[in-house]
This record gives sequence, structure tokens and C-alpha cells, in this order.
Amino acid sequence: MSSRFPATRWSAILAARSKDPAERERAIGMLLEAYWKPVYKYIRVRWSRPAEDAKDLTQEFFAELLERDLLSRYDPGKSRLRTYLRLCVDSSVSNSDKAARRLKRGGGAIFVTLDFDAADDELSHTALDPERLASPESLESFFEKEWTRSLFGSAVEDLRRECGERAKTAHVRLFEQYDLEDSPGPRPTYEDLAKQHGIASTDVTNYLSWARREFRRIVLERLRDLCGSEEEFRREARDLFGWRPQ
Repeated sequence: MSSRFPATRWSAILAARSKDPAERERAIGMLLEAYWKPVYKYIRVRWSRPAEDAKDLTQEFFAELLERDLLSRYDPGKSRLRTYLRLCVDSSVSNSDKAARRLKRGGGAIFVTLDFDAADDELSHTALDPERLASPESLESFFEKEWTRSLFGSAVEDLRRECGERAKTAHVRLFEQYDLEDSPGPRPTYEDLAKQHGIASTDVTNYLSWARREFRRIVLERLRDLCGSEEEFRREARDLFGWRPQ
């Protein structure tokens, strides 16, 4: 794989503070998309809240994030963004009795689809050990894994959309089948996939190689938007993909 990083662009952290309403809306929407599921699941697990309470608390948190401009207090030199947001969630939930906000009530709020049923279904298939989750390190690890799941899930949706627009549906189908499916039994061989899709084995190799490159590019572009500094971006990218940039 190429180790080139995407060109520097204005991160969502900075764009969320922009005076340009369109730029600010784009940035807030991106942060909501990336973090609402991890926040919701974290509230359910860390604070043992039932689904309906967790839904309200999730919306309250993002309303507070906007209304109190919490992103302006974030210092990428001190922590990763997800660590900062997780601590903000803890503070928001602990003070929830004093809060009377809802994202859906906020003036000028950004609306994204919050599919809580899907989030609960994912959570039901996650093995959780309450005793192990009691430590701050375990809670950080849980939040990180859910953040990664959210980031990769959004990237897969982008890849599907891109492949549809570029008439490369076979590429993404092979990528999903070979790299993403978690079915019991051995993974199909390239020869198996070639027969199933009526293409040559070399095509399977080429299609998968292209899809993997595009997926990584999409993840890195989204990741850059979600980091507050170049240093944080490179650190997160190394953790996700296990390589160092040249």
C-alpha cells in the first residue's frame, strides 16, 4: 500500500468555529455522524442507562457541545479528540438532572439520522464484561473501538456510493464479501470468488486492490477532518493502519 497521506485540509474542529454557516454546518454534521453512535453506546454501557434515557442524553450532549462551544476548549496537544469528547460526555451525563436541552429543540441545530435501533442491535452483539469495563482504561478502549467502527462504517457507505457512481459495483461487492463479512467457516479463495462472479482470478486481485486503496483513502480523508492537528492525525492513522508515513 502507498504510505502517502491526503493533502492537509481544514479539519472539522476548526471548521466548526467558522463564521461561514455552510462550512460550520458541514463540520458539525461530520462530527455528529462520526460520534453519535459511540456516545450513545458509551452512555448505555458506562452509565447503565436504558435506551430512552440514553437517547435523550445523547441529544443533550450534542446540544451542549454546540451551545457551550466545547470544541473551542479542545487542545490537541493535551489529548485526542475522542478522549476529550468522552470526558465531556461524562460531565454532561453527571449533570443531566440540571440540563433541559434537546438537540431537536435547539435553534439552528444540525439534523442527522440517529438510527438508535441499529445502534442497539450492534450493542447487543458486542461482548461486554461489566467488571473489566469498570476501569478508565477499559472505558477508553470501548469508546475507541466504537469510534473506529463508526468511522469505518461511514467509509464503507462512501465507498459503496462512489462505486455506484463509477460503475464499479463488483469491486465493492468483492471487498465486502472477502474483507468485511464475518461468516463462520473458511474465507472464500480468489478462485471461488472468480467463479461466483464470472470473472478471472486476476480481476478479483485487481478489484480488491483498488477497493482497498479507495477505502483507505476515504478513511484517511474522514480521519483528517476529525483530528485537531497534523500530529494527532498521523498518530491516529498509524494506530488504525499499522504503518508509518514516509
